[in-house]
Amino acid sequence: MTAIETGTQDLLVRVEDGVAVLTINRPERRNALSPVMLEALATALREAEENDDVGCVVLTGAGGAFCAGGDVKAMAERQGDGMDYDALVARQRRSHRATAGRLHAMPKPTIAALPGPAAGAGLSLALACDLRIAARGAILSTAFARVGLAGDYGGTWFLTRLVGPARARELYFLSERLSAEEAQQLGIVNRVVDADRLEEETLRLAARLASGPRIALRYMKENLNRAENGDGLGECMDLEATHHLRTMLTEDHREAAAAFTEKRQPTFVGK
Repeated sequence: MTAIETGTQDLLVRVEDGVAVLTINRPERRNALSPVMLEALATALREAEENDDVGCVVLTGAGGAFCAGGDVKAMAERQGDGMDYDALVARQRRSHRATAGRLHAMPKPTIAALPGPAAGAGLSLALACDLRIAARGAILSTAFARVGLAGDYGGTWFLTRLVGPARARELYFLSERLSAEEAQQLGIVNRVVDADRLEEETLRLAARLASGPRIALRYMKENLNRAENGDGLGECMDLEATHHLRTMLTEDHREAAAAFTEKRQPTFVGK
């Protein structure tokens, strides 16, 4: 395991077995987001994407919570830090793209591990990941309506694609709390596990992805993202043809074909 310096205790990063684990670390505020944390998260995600030793990224929270979203108390105290409206919008847009946007678009699988509450922008960050694993007892809520906000970090886009427009509207307008099991039934959460097994199960899945055929997973994710973005069937099939034939040229495909013939497990090298 290698610990990575982030410049703040608000975000802890370590790399082990090809998995970058990013832990939001403000348990006294239920891991509510802070400006320094968001900057560190943006930097850590960029570095994880660029690091060839990393094959999968896990985002989680410390102290029994995932992330309560924006720090409402701090918002009331700051009132925009004296910045004008246009500057605030520009900063927020950069933060969206560098965090939730990168989690969704980076060419590596991303997993959100939810040990407890995920609300507001915290839920948005979880929704931006490819997969979500929640501990029994975790609660999910859009929460924005409760504090008079419209919502940010891509949550409306991600949730609409996961549950459909009618249910997404209901979850945003009413800001009701969902149990982990209810979220799984809606397709928001992929797996629900006992709290004391969340880290083990998440890291097992992440290590499996990190040791998988990384080129194939990269193109697979691009195919899925393009389909999710609304590309037409013809465009998606053309992209699949290009990517499928490209992966047929990889060492990983040749290794997998040989392993199939020899009745053994393949050993992928990401080439």
